[in-house]
Amino acid sequence: MMRYGLVCLLLAAMSWGQASSTSAPVAQQSGAPAGAAVNPADSKEAEAAKVAPDAPVITINGLCDNPPADKAADPNCKSVITRAEFEKILDAIQPNMPPRARRQFAMRYSSALVTAHKAHEMGLDQGPKFEDRMKLMRMQVLTQLFNQAVQDKAAQISDKDIEDYYTSKSADFEEADLQRIVVPRSQQLPASKVKLSATAQKKREKDAEEVMQKEADKLRARAVAGEDFAKLQNAAYALAALKAKPPTTKLEKMRRAALPPAQASVMDLKTGEVSTVFSDASGYTIYKVGAKDVEPLDKAKDEIKGALRTQRIQEQMKAVQEAGTPTLDEGYFGAEMGPGHGMPLPPPPSPSTKPASPGPK
Repeated sequence: MMRYGLVCLLLAAMSWGQASSTSAPVAQQSGAPAGAAVNPADSKEAEAAKVAPDAPVITINGLCDNPPADKAADPNCKSVITRAEFEKILDAIQPNMPPRARRQFAMRYSSALVTAHKAHEMGLDQGPKFEDRMKLMRMQVLTQLFNQAVQDKAAQISDKDIEDYYTSKSADFEEADLQRIVVPRSQQLPASKVKLSATAQKKREKDAEEVMQKEADKLRARAVAGEDFAKLQNAAYALAALKAKPPTTKLEKMRRAALPPAQASVMDLKTGEVSTVFSDASGYTIYKVGAKDVEPLDKAKDEIKGALRTQRIQEQMKAVQEAGTPTLDEGYFGAEMGPGHGMPLPPPPSPSTKPASPGPK
């Protein structure tokens, strides 16, 4: 029980998923091609691979079950962890942990073993307080294992799954080269030379917006007539009296999902057609459709795999959450607060952990 609790403690308290090796200066080694740099991490990996699985990699002197009164005088009072045992622990915390992080973890794990063993001698692994904490730790580990299982299952995507997704959502993979004119909603008005009333100021601003609205319609007509989009874009910014550089008019290989939802209908137009004037809070937008194509399946495979995996994970998590809906007593917890209020929920545990641990021998 104590050893299982130690693993849970490490899983909860140590964020090894974020561990990464720090780059260091590399040196030329004999036998390497001239000018080729040798990664120190690769060198350490190579050295570690030479260690036998049953070879001791951590030895903690003075840590043993039923230690004698004078542990220093007993050379057999020690705990030994082999390479195979240590790597099993690493697999529970973070597979493929970088060499530098492995050393740091080994020191902390050793310290935790010594501390946990002392706690066991003091009887701290007995009683309701310990059992309550172990229940919570067990829930955390089970949640992590469940998350990992869901991710592993969601990643099992067949070629047929990919083909079916591609066929059913073929419109999502349509690409088009677009030209675009962005028309500001209002002119940039200079400061009035006289103080205006609130009504007069409001009318002045409304007139400035109407000027740009009419200009957007004129620009569309000129676009339909075949005028250059860059020239039209410059005209829009000049009338708006904006000093900022106008946005580019050319958008290559755009997809429906890359456009604002209200403007996605542009993808339904034929090559050479000009869209209606789209209006939103920022202003007006006009498109002209250029060459259209569909991304081939072989290039879209990785994207589809990612989309299917995410979709399956979300569906599974939603089903689990809907399987049990909590009802909280408002007399105790208070009334439910809207989004953005109250204390944020803690993030879900990392799904990459698996419980396993050898303890003192």
